[in-house]
Amino acid sequence: MRTNNLGEFHIRKWYLQIEDTLANETGELADGDPVRKIVIGAALHNPYSGRFVEDLGGSVRASEALGREFGRRIREAVGNAQVASYGKACLVGAAGEYEHGNALLTTVFADPVRDAIGGAKSWIPSTGKRGAPGASIDIPLAHKDELYVRSHYDTISAMFADAPNTDEIVIAFACATRGRLHARLGGPTAEELRAA
Repeated sequence: MRTNNLGEFHIRKWYLQIEDTLANETGELADGDPVRKIVIGAALHNPYSGRFVEDLGGSVRASEALGREFGRRIREAVGNAQVASYGKACLVGAAGEYEHGNALLTTVFADPVRDAIGGAKSWIPSTGKRGAPGASIDIPLAHKDELYVRSHYDTISAMFADAPNTDEIVIAFACATRGRLHARLGGPTAEELRAA
């Protein structure tokens, strides 16, 4: 029997990935600050592993505590910087269903994260899949307040070397401190959309 160590969850491991991009793919140095992207991940036991459960509402409700801890860890990792964009993902072990992971990524989970980063108005792009330990996932990013800001459409790839086990779920939250370097596709800025 696994002992819960965060609300209704047994978390085996936390992950932190940080990358700083100083130049774009052609070598052009940053047009301002570098882009810092952060991924926080947690490998947690899947209580529904190996069985079908009709009602996943318990996981949805319990995910609020998970969101608070993710928010705390994101705030700690970001430090004095501001979060400009964000995204979330789940990797479900082979004995689970994608829906088991998705149940932990709803607004109940996301709202405490939004609060921790100083508020956010936009929906959080999301993805997920089933996978074995070491599976990678591309987490989509979008502006935290204005969804249609093209300069902030981005991704970050993450891999959790020893997770998920067959009876685990990895929940991941990603954020960036600014949009892509040298974004040149036009479209409205966040400031223009807020003023409209």
